[in-house]
Amino acid sequence: MIVRLARRAAAATSLLPARVVDAVLAAAVTVATVAPTLFPRPAEWWVVALAAAASVPVLWRRRAPVPVSLVTGLAMTAMVLWEKPFLPWGPLLGVYTIAELSGTAVRLLAVPVIGAAVYVSLALPREDSEVYRMVGTAFVAAYALGTGARARAAGLAERAERGRRLEQERQAAAAHERTRIARDVHDIVTHSVGLMVVQAEAGSAVLGSDPRRAQSAFDAVADTGRAALVQLRGLLNTLRQDAERPGTPRPGLDTLPDLVERTRRAGVAVTLEAEGAPLEVSQETAVAAYRIVQEALTNVVRHSGARTARVTLGWTSARLLIVVADDGRGAGPGEPGGHGLAGMRERVAARGGSLRAGAAPDGTGFVVQAELPID
Repeated sequence: MIVRLARRAAAATSLLPARVVDAVLAAAVTVATVAPTLFPRPAEWWVVALAAAASVPVLWRRRAPVPVSLVTGLAMTAMVLWEKPFLPWGPLLGVYTIAELSGTAVRLLAVPVIGAAVYVSLALPREDSEVYRMVGTAFVAAYALGTGARARAAGLAERAERGRRLEQERQAAAAHERTRIARDVHDIVTHSVGLMVVQAEAGSAVLGSDPRRAQSAFDAVADTGRAALVQLRGLLNTLRQDAERPGTPRPGLDTLPDLVERTRRAGVAVTLEAEGAPLEVSQETAVAAYRIVQEALTNVVRHSGARTARVTLGWTSARLLIVVADDGRGAGPGEPGGHGLAGMRERVAARGGSLRAGAAPDGTGFVVQAELPID
């Protein structure tokens, strides 16, 4: 019964500030300990003082649980030689606090000390066996309740820490997804718009002299625009998280021929080659490879002035090597292509790969080389 009531009281006071709880407990323990020395007839003044010493220090139990327990215990032991209080409330609360707040070493050392102190306080006034059982049970219950409160606090702290880590992981995942979508939007827009501008200008230039070639260029503008809309619509579906409408499949290695063909229509003779036996790669690696080739070809069309380019996919047991080489001048550090290279580096780094970009060794063009893990 006592244990049940104590648990209910602990649950009821868990929402109150610690100072308020300690003040209420100290007042209650003081009244319960001092009142029997005053009523129905006042005891000697020093008995009242011992009763106060056995209860008032409970107010500081959280700051110094061991000293509070020693003071209240010694005062109660001295007091029982002249008075017989119903229960030693102050020492009980001190034992509870030691079990709840003290470290492992203090808690282990406190057990024999508490047992010896309780025995002495009962043996000196020669209490009967019933009192031994009652007081012993009360101290065991106080220690058990303190241990339980400590375990509950540790569980709450663990759950709070787990919740904090889950929230951090959720925020990191959301930030990663936002970054991925921003890179994809950048790659889609810059590549598609760049090709459309080049094709539109080429079509306008030959509109009067070669209508068929102009029509082909304008058709290429329409195809490039439609492909860009499809990819952007897929990204928007991802942002909406529409479970009823499946998102458009993300681009990958199998869509590289379409990308190469659109670049050819922009006036650059692009070839796609493979070295080694193709292996299955993760979706993230496939998307990263596609975006790297897309950005590299965008720079070829918009900034390099190249006439030819070569895209090579090389396979090893653990890595995918991507090489995009052209015969142009490459993108200068102050030109827009520099942002594209920075985006490629970020994308490759996110997959745990590496990227090198610069002039070809023979000085005849610009080379982008990336290595990605296949899984």
